[in-house]
Amino acid sequence: MNIKFSHPLSLLVFLITFLTSQSNAQELSDYRLSSDDVISVSVFDEPDLSLKETRISSAGTIAMPLIGQISVKGLTIVEAEKEIARLYRGDYLKNPDINITIVEYRQFYVNGEVEKPGGYSYREGMTVQRAITLAGGFTERASRSKIYIIREGYDNKQLNVSLTTTVNPGDVITVEESFF
Repeated sequence: MNIKFSHPLSLLVFLITFLTSQSNAQELSDYRLSSDDVISVSVFDEPDLSLKETRISSAGTIAMPLIGQISVKGLTIVEAEKEIARLYRGDYLKNPDINITIVEYRQFYVNGEVEKPGGYSYREGMTVQRAITLAGGFTERASRSKIYIIREGYDNKQLNVSLTTTVNPGDVITVEESFF
């Protein structure tokens, strides 16, 4: 690949975009499935065993044809694919090829001093600022420096964050009240 840049600034923009997309791809490859994620499970050459869309239950399971309920909560996509392949291998299929894609991420939540607190659909590249904008923006009493996230896998600790912090599916964002 031979790319030529007419201006040094265009090279800088390219590098920033490339590095950001690589960072997001890395975060998503480490993504752990959880309740309310909607996934598609394809079993190669076995359409009767595939699931076009299935929501992960509150117990963290999905129901697969022939093998029943499978716990996928806390697994990465690769780990879930391997587990489903392991369960099909032998009694049902010789060498199953499983492909899982995320159809819809679980919601994140915004509460506190925002105009429309509630749950919102996650999109890749979501930041705290974008999340607050989706929630109608700050109220008059909102603190712009006292914003916290409770993130899954962090023992329910409140993390103090900025407007540029990346939001993950399942995060709970709280905007505190300003007293001045």
